[in-house]
Amino acid sequence: MVALDEINLDIFDNEVFGLLGPNGAGKTTLIHILATLLKPTYGTALVNGFDTVKDSSKVRSSIGIVFQAPSSDDMLTAYENLKLHSLLYGVPQHIREKRILEVLELVGLIDRKDHQVRKYSGGMRRRLELARGLLHKPKVIFLDEPTLGLDPKSRGIMWDYIKGLVQHEKITLVMTTHYMEEADELCDRIGFINRGKIIALDSPTRLKENVGGEVIEIEIMNKGHQDSVIGDIRNILKQFGFVRKVELDKEKGMVAVHVDDASLNLVPILRAVIKDNDVGHVDLRRPTLNDVFLRFTGKNILEQDSPEGGFMEKYARYNENK
Repeated sequence: MVALDEINLDIFDNEVFGLLGPNGAGKTTLIHILATLLKPTYGTALVNGFDTVKDSSKVRSSIGIVFQAPSSDDMLTAYENLKLHSLLYGVPQHIREKRILEVLELVGLIDRKDHQVRKYSGGMRRRLELARGLLHKPKVIFLDEPTLGLDPKSRGIMWDYIKGLVQHEKITLVMTTHYMEEADELCDRIGFINRGKIIALDSPTRLKENVGGEVIEIEIMNKGHQDSVIGDIRNILKQFGFVRKVELDKEKGMVAVHVDDASLNLVPILRAVIKDNDVGHVDLRRPTLNDVFLRFTGKNILEQDSPEGGFMEKYARYNENK
């Protein structure tokens, strides 16, 4: 079984790159290789110009990891956590204090630096994890699910901090996320990976444009023989020259019709559907990254991680057992 299939991928300096794909697609293996936890069976991977096999120690000193699960000691203060981290990563003594205060200021925790982490909110803990990952001035940061479990307000705040750190620290950020709006908001480019291959790679805007136009979603309320009814509707709609694509969800009784201009084409579509069917709600929306994800992978981005945990949990266990 091949985990990665001849991937050829360039991630640019000072960009936010999103790596998205269903479970088992290969993204964990790819990040393992980039973080020097796995050796590729063939081919070469470079991080910050260093070979992940020949120069693994230089690669590790070039990267920062922000775990999905909190890994700071909650009995210590933010300052004490960062002081410990600076010693472990060999931050020179003459810049250690200055660097700790810099990253605390960057993530908005300077006023809470002497408070125990156990008294922090979830959002504050995530910001502390970011500060710790930045402390030794890495060139590349791997960020796993940066806002998982945060409320919408805290998530928006985290987005602002992530944008700021990329701008001020001049780093490259490689992130995974299950929030499509997060990838849309933060990523300069997104790579969709499936079955070990990069199957789509572009900016969020261009990826959505490739899906096409606008989407008219129609709920079909007919009782009985739902599968055949929706199948007939698809055949009817595909006869319109302006319909780019018709997607069906027979289980939910939904029809999604992709068109270039819904304002011009909504009425004839509804007339054709309503003629012989009972229609519930009708929604109009633009394509999202989730539409892109479903188109290329046929998987739901909200699928749960495997029981043994994702990359960041494995990385934490690896370091604990060294």
